[in-house]
Amino acid sequence: MTETPIRTRFAPSPTGMFHVGGARSALFNWALAQQSPEGRMVLRVEDTDAARNRPEWTDGIIRALAWLGISDADPHFEGPYFQSSYADQHRETAQRLHADGRAYYCDCTRDQVQERRDNPNLGYDGFCRDRGLEPGPGRALRFRVPDGGPTVVEDRIRGRVEFDHAAIEDFVIARADGSPLFVLANVVDDVEMRITHVIRGEEHLSNTPKQQLLWEALGLTPPVWAHLPVIVNEQRKKLSKRRDKVALESYQEEGYLAEAMVNYLMLLGWAPGDDREIMPWSQMQPLFSVADVNSSSAFFDEKKLRAFNGEYIRALELDDFIHRCQPWLSGDAAPWDPADYDAAVFRAVAPLAQSRVAVLSEIVPNVDFLFLSEPVEDEKSWNKAMKPGVGREMLEAAQARFADPGQEWTADALKTATEETGASLGLKLGKAQAPVRVAVTGRTVGLPLFESLEGLGRERVLSRIGAALERLRNQEKDAAQA
Repeated sequence: MTETPIRTRFAPSPTGMFHVGGARSALFNWALAQQSPEGRMVLRVEDTDAARNRPEWTDGIIRALAWLGISDADPHFEGPYFQSSYADQHRETAQRLHADGRAYYCDCTRDQVQERRDNPNLGYDGFCRDRGLEPGPGRALRFRVPDGGPTVVEDRIRGRVEFDHAAIEDFVIARADGSPLFVLANVVDDVEMRITHVIRGEEHLSNTPKQQLLWEALGLTPPVWAHLPVIVNEQRKKLSKRRDKVALESYQEEGYLAEAMVNYLMLLGWAPGDDREIMPWSQMQPLFSVADVNSSSAFFDEKKLRAFNGEYIRALELDDFIHRCQPWLSGDAAPWDPADYDAAVFRAVAPLAQSRVAVLSEIVPNVDFLFLSEPVEDEKSWNKAMKPGVGREMLEAAQARFADPGQEWTADALKTATEETGASLGLKLGKAQAPVRVAVTGRTVGLPLFESLEGLGRERVLSRIGAALERLRNQEKDAAQA
């Protein structure tokens, strides 16, 4: 007997941003689909909400998935399909359920239901079940929930979950104009696309008994259900776009690597075993099992993600690292004129920067002093390094030493020169180099100082030390006059 190919689906609604929770769901579906030669992950865009039906938002979904490595470049990918394209099937299925006696028309208003129940929190009471109403204005189509007993959902992650029919009202599946509600459209789409596995967020679990009832009413076997654990923040509250950083695009723009993000998201509720965490997709994907997903909430730890990203950055080949930094160095995001960027200078310091940045955007404050006409002004760094009795004295001595034509302009020679100059003033190297660093780079922290001086060149170093000395003298003059 031939085994039915796995067909999972990822069905996002366009919202203008791609939630990290949605990215986790997509990756779990993708991992499962790739585990069999004929497996497919179907991308279906839930576009029936006119307010959200914007082509650019759909394009954003496709770009975000491609960044994660999910695209039609792989034969396991199928789509995108659009829910709106199946409108005829939605209407036909609704009419079939009505013809089979599994659904009926209802003209009750919300106010009428509440008046009969005398409680706004109680659901529909089945008033129109046996009235035999035909389609007409103001008449919605409701599904007839079986009397008594439960619907049992066998969830691959949560086990056996029972939903008592007494707690499920006869729910609306189509509006008076014939347009379907999501619960019906979702089932019809899954049937049409031959979906075998539904892996989605925990928030959809409450919809599942209604969907399973529809599958059974159509005489079909429901798909395998698997509801992923909710993702929470530090306060153990569900991630919210109103208060948390949840847009995948924002992490991409900040300089997170796709492979690091994929690795981290795969660990939100699942683990490959052997206490391993840093692992490429090619190794994680074959190990993934829906049955091994934990039902407990998963903490989205941005600090841990950042650490993961740093590990991945440090593992890059140098040429690859240089290439990935280019959007921040020579693109529109660069804070300097593109003509001022020197690729050879960056290549010389790139190995030093690669070991220090956790996200690619941090490359800018590490190397901006090399490409800006003047270093940035950081008052805190300035005040810390340019203390009376240290700042001016050290800069004057360093200026004289660095201006000596006999001073070799290499990192090692400059370190020796700074160390000797500081010693003549009674300063250890750490204290001696601080004023030089701030004068030249603008900050107290950054790349190794002496490699930075070598890369910047004698002329620009002396110019910046001279500018810093002038600023210090002006400050001393202003203080004397105050």
